[in-house]
Amino acid sequence: MVFRAHRPDWDTVGHDWPNREHSRFLLAHGFRWHVQVAGQGPVLLLLHGTGASTHSFRDLLPRLAERFTVIVPDLPGHGFTANPPASSFTLPGMGRSVAALLRELKVKPALAVGHSAGAAILIRMALDRHIHPKAIISLNGALLPFKGSSGHWWSGLAKLLLMNPLVPRLFAWSAVDQSRVETLIRDTGSEIDARGLELYGRLFKEPAHVGGALAMMANWDLRALRDLVARLDMPLDLVVGERDATVKPADAEMIAARAPNAHVRMLPGLGHLAHEERPDVLATLIVDLAQAHGVLTG
Repeated sequence: MVFRAHRPDWDTVGHDWPNREHSRFLLAHGFRWHVQVAGQGPVLLLLHGTGASTHSFRDLLPRLAERFTVIVPDLPGHGFTANPPASSFTLPGMGRSVAALLRELKVKPALAVGHSAGAAILIRMALDRHIHPKAIISLNGALLPFKGSSGHWWSGLAKLLLMNPLVPRLFAWSAVDQSRVETLIRDTGSEIDARGLELYGRLFKEPAHVGGALAMMANWDLRALRDLVARLDMPLDLVVGERDATVKPADAEMIAARAPNAHVRMLPGLGHLAHEERPDVLATLIVDLAQAHGVLTG
């Protein structure tokens, strides 16, 4: 089941959206996308995680655009991108949808960077031969099934909630209390600025965005990815926030033990939203890794 509701309105909800001047809307894979394109240089594809949107990279995008052509979409059902067919909410389906967007934009990423679930999508896209970047950078990648209470959400719970079309509306109504949003973000192990909290709160008040995130979680199955990474034929940099309370840092070590060319890089003192806490540190790291992998020279 896919929850249907009107997307957040661009002229009201998005009237002052971060990096709005780089936004465009287009059709790909049968539905309407919101995507931001900025900068010049090698193409860098940047994917956010479940429940986020382009705003998550609000401070990272301008820094990376100094060296790259940066492509940042709202994932299907998130932010200002429309809901796709139900089959496109699976991990392979998300990969096919993003691949269609890249074809529409006529770009081929030289480097791919994904946060949380976005990293899983990129790895699946590479395994399915939709992309072949010189490297994939995982930022606190959600690459294994969540275990225990630290996962916060389980696909079974998401499916149950999604069966009731009132749930996304009720969740959105509860998000009116900004303290709930602050608690949700703090539980990731990160402390972000007031602007970031306000933007998350704005999206969490939108039933269509909440429904899209629930649909993604309800259709998510990462059980196979742990073994499939052994087939990955490109470098995988696993960047991990030491204080990440959403994805266990030990998960990166488990993936690194299976992927043939994977390396774990720890970020001391940062949580799941490390790129929002310290965009300067992440931008420098991404540029350094791009140079190490031959994406950038000089």
